[in-house]
Amino acid sequence: MTAGPIDTSRPHPARVYDYLLGGKDHYPVDEELGRQMPEPAKAGVAQNRAFMHRAAAWAAREGIDQFLDIGTGIPTRPNLHQIVQEINPAARVVYTDNDPIVLRHAEALLVSTPEGVTDYLEADVRSPEKILDHARTVLDFERPVALSMIALMHFLAAEDDPYGITRTLVDALPAGSCLVLSHFTVDFLAAHQEALARYRSSGITLMPRSGAEVARFFDGLDLVEPGLVAAPQWRGTPAPEHAATPDTIYAGVGRVRGRA
Repeated sequence: MTAGPIDTSRPHPARVYDYLLGGKDHYPVDEELGRQMPEPAKAGVAQNRAFMHRAAAWAAREGIDQFLDIGTGIPTRPNLHQIVQEINPAARVVYTDNDPIVLRHAEALLVSTPEGVTDYLEADVRSPEKILDHARTVLDFERPVALSMIALMHFLAAEDDPYGITRTLVDALPAGSCLVLSHFTVDFLAAHQEALARYRSSGITLMPRSGAEVARFFDGLDLVEPGLVAAPQWRGTPAPEHAATPDTIYAGVGRVRGRA
């Protein structure tokens, strides 16, 4: 694996996310943009991360031992493989991201239990067949796979065909697999449109979607209880301060049905 050049003159979603999580792997341009984000969006980053932890643990406890995580981001402990391999040391995880800086941290992603496997591919979600071709060299697509797309698809505009990309990936999964997805929304953020406009003006595509639009990503899947909800409500115990913070992330898990 060879990391491509890192553009430090423009913010990148993975590095802004790292800043908002309190990480250290970002540049001044990322921090500057992160500081401009409205408080509910900043809180949503932590809520989104907590959802990933709960959903990954749920999938592992359901017996799924293979994970394809697209849009991995900069490693922040505990990462997905650490969550699932604590439950099942033999779990196999393939990480994918398009930011060269993530590749430079791949050693942290590739620390697996002796029984399990972790692997990393530098690729863009807009190339789903490339991702699947690589994932098939590590994962057995005859058995259930958990496809994780956490806070990813809101960076794809309509012309990128985010629903078609998701369908390509989900259609490759066998029965019993699941889609774990979270997505940014402004359904509850009417008072913060100016700050969000600044984020968009940075050159980062940002496409918040409504609850109905996010639900389309789960078409043909059986939503796991409690369905598509605000991230803190997905099998979590919202912090007391959550009641005063508008939600910014929809989250859900959908099961792949048996196919005739």
